[in-house]
Amino acid sequence: MQAWKTRSRETILKHSKYLTVESHTVELPDGTLIPDWAWLVTPDFVIVIAITDSGAFICFRQTKYAVDGETLAPVGGYLEPDEDPLAAAQRELLEETGYAAADWQSLGQYAVDGNRGAGTAHLFLAQSARQVAEPDADDLEEMELLRLSRDDVERALREGSFKVLPWTAAFALSLLHLKT
Repeated sequence: MQAWKTRSRETILKHSKYLTVESHTVELPDGTLIPDWAWLVTPDFVIVIAITDSGAFICFRQTKYAVDGETLAPVGGYLEPDEDPLAAAQRELLEETGYAAADWQSLGQYAVDGNRGAGTAHLFLAQSARQVAEPDADDLEEMELLRLSRDDVERALREGSFKVLPWTAAFALSLLHLKT
C-alpha cells in the first residue's frame, strides 16, 4: 500500500498553542487530489497507568468539559515543547499525584484520529509507584484521587466508567500487558 501525500497546507485557524486548524491538499496513490482536507494540530500527550507496590491502580474521579457527568481518569497531560514523552509521563505522575514509580514501560504511541490528526497519545505503565510528595497539579478540574483494585478497573472498563477513549485504551492495554 502506498501512503497519501500532502501537497500543500494552509493554516485556517491558529486558536492557541492547543489548537491549530489546517486545510491540506492531499494526493491519493492513484494521483487523485483532494482539496480542503481538514487537519487538526494539537499537542501530543501522555497517559500514565500507575500501579502501587500493593497492586492498586491510581486514578481520579473527575469531570471533563466534553464528558457528561463524572468519569474515571488516569494521570495524563500534554507534552511541553521538545519534551521527551517518558519525561512528561514522569512529570505528570509526580505533579498530579505526588507519586514516583521505579518501573516504566511504554504501551506505545498512537494517532488520536487517523484521518484528521489531533495529536499523538503516548501511553505508559508505571509500576512500583510510591508517594514521595504532595500533589502539585494545576488542573482546572476538580479531582478525587482513587486507588482501585484490578477487579475494580476491569469492572469500570466493562461499565464504561472511563468515558474518554484514549483512557479506556490505556487501561485495557495495561491489563493486557500485566497478563503476560
